[in-house]
Amino acid sequence: MNTHETVEEAVEVLQQLGLKEYEAKCFVGLSRLSTGTAKQLSEITDVPRTRVYDAVRVLEAQGLVEVQHSSPQRFRAVPLEEATETLRDQYEARVDRLTNALEQADPVDQTDEDPIQEVWSMSGTDAIANRSNQLIGDATDEVVLVLGDESLLTEELIDSLIELGPEVDLLIGAVTEALEAHIHDAVPNATTFLSGLDWLRSGTDSVEDLAIGRLLLVDGSTILVSTLVPETGEEQAIFGGGFRNGLVVISRRLLAQGLLPQRDPHPE
Repeated sequence: MNTHETVEEAVEVLQQLGLKEYEAKCFVGLSRLSTGTAKQLSEITDVPRTRVYDAVRVLEAQGLVEVQHSSPQRFRAVPLEEATETLRDQYEARVDRLTNALEQADPVDQTDEDPIQEVWSMSGTDAIANRSNQLIGDATDEVVLVLGDESLLTEELIDSLIELGPEVDLLIGAVTEALEAHIHDAVPNATTFLSGLDWLRSGTDSVEDLAIGRLLLVDGSTILVSTLVPETGEEQAIFGGGFRNGLVVISRRLLAQGLLPQRDPHPE
């Protein structure tokens, strides 16, 4: 990635974090200068000189830029570590406001009846990981998990698994010996095993080169299955709840394939 592409990416991310285009461009420009005047900043950012002052005024109010009241005025970005911490605090504050607002919003309709069975789809590794961690955290009896890729064993997932109480049986399968060893070391409270599902390792032409990412069964009623595109790492999943029938029996036997019967606390 060249400098131009790097600058464009930084400006785009700053806009996603809430800065306007000229503000983002000015901050990125100042981060590349020790100090700069409005004229210098305009030249390297293509922001009109008259708009530089407005952008810098906003950035100063947000604690991202410092101003030297000389003639001409000079500007500089605060240290990168300080700037990123400030942006992180502002972003988290916005998320907290959003959470509070959504929690206080009145529902349009309500029903007293929960669906007996439901199946939903979702996309994106972060969203799927968050849902998996939530399902694991809500477990009261058993968690059966099979991982098809090393990248999915994140620190957040490890923390969710370790935090499970002793009353929850935790079974984790891996598709390779190396991954099983990693899981065994990272999650000592789990019963680990080498999964017998060899087809998890890579996709085939018949399924458009998709590979299974994670298989999760929680308390014998909630199932999550995700697929990965090996070349891009893009993850998609389906999950459902309320399954207390033959599907759960089949799913559990499938997930536990490779686990020795004497190590299985709930053999079917």
